[in-house]
Amino acid sequence: MKQGVNVYSEIGKLNKVFLHRLGKELEGLVPDNFERLLFDDIPYLDAAQYEHDCFADVLRENGVEVLYFSDQAAIALQEKDVRHKFIKEFVIESEITSPHIQEAIYEYLKELPTTVLIEKMISGIKKSDIPVKALTSLSDIVAERYPYYTDPLPNLYFTRDPGACIGNGMNIHCMSTKARRRESLFLKYMHQYNSAMIPPHTPLWYDYPGPYPIEGGDILVLSPEIVAVGYSQRTSAEAIEMMSENLLKHSDSFKKVLIFEIPQCRAFMHLDTVFTMVDYDKFTIHPEIEAPLHIYEIMLNGEGKPVFRSSTDVLTNILKRELALPAVQLIRCGGADKIAAQREQWSDGSNTLAIAPGVVITYDRNYVTNDLLDKSGVKVLTIPSSELSRGRGGPRCMSMPVNRD
Repeated sequence: MKQGVNVYSEIGKLNKVFLHRLGKELEGLVPDNFERLLFDDIPYLDAAQYEHDCFADVLRENGVEVLYFSDQAAIALQEKDVRHKFIKEFVIESEITSPHIQEAIYEYLKELPTTVLIEKMISGIKKSDIPVKALTSLSDIVAERYPYYTDPLPNLYFTRDPGACIGNGMNIHCMSTKARRRESLFLKYMHQYNSAMIPPHTPLWYDYPGPYPIEGGDILVLSPEIVAVGYSQRTSAEAIEMMSENLLKHSDSFKKVLIFEIPQCRAFMHLDTVFTMVDYDKFTIHPEIEAPLHIYEIMLNGEGKPVFRSSTDVLTNILKRELALPAVQLIRCGGADKIAAQREQWSDGSNTLAIAPGVVITYDRNYVTNDLLDKSGVKVLTIPSSELSRGRGGPRCMSMPVNRD
């Protein structure tokens, strides 16, 4: 196994993965902030933690080293000066406009032990945590109506999105929504100050803070030469172009970036909600993307300049051509049953995590799709999912591979 960051496929045996075990941030969800924090429901924390622990156990039982987000962030923030610098960036990224409140939060956070500091940043800083004796402006008074100074980060258990390991390098993303932008800040400090997890000189193909939005659910490493990217609701054309040029110019193997244009709506949030790779020639898909797709490709010409091409074709032809396969099998979420397809797509039936060629982790509730995978020769490892699925993301969304064979 090559050490460090090493991701040249979607299906190579998974050796090391990055997860976040859900915490008190989920208990900050209420109907009043669903839209603000990108949720449709409130997962029950104890049950969600149990389900997530089952996910981690399945990974470990199959030889995968599990790295937890909070633990790795704590390693990065061991030094006092680094920690204080991080706190200042976190406060700025939280868009607190009152200098008075900014200072109060900074003073409060810098006195906390590192593990407590990280937990508090993720779970959200409440007004009750920091009594402010005097409100000095109208904006301070208005802000008092909301119970948090800084919102919780309930989306963090979808570790796929703040960054992506591609080849021997990685992205640190500019997230498209305010609710998620601070997640990438943690990853930035891990890249800079946690050399055990991310070796020094690991190249960055895209760096925080962007300035254009891109998210990890839109990035699939199809082969050592081809990366697929979704042009979606959450990933911009500008960010794709910036990442692609860096990757193609400076990586050790990638020759092409394929851009799939997908509907810009919540049901098609990221490319991996409608399309994942489960074996060399097998893919799970949302049936609604079987119509001809508009795709773009970026390559470098002989002078090292990006060259763009566009075309329209069906997914089977695209995959056969680009991966040099004689045939491909598309496994439809929900099969031919339209009701099952919609139901299981809502609970991420297409969002599989391959941990080896032809071996995937899925949610147990998507039994129609799981049966189709099994009948197609794919080994299916299921995890309980009544609560995890309420966040609208599956096993692929909940994992950031760091190292694969």
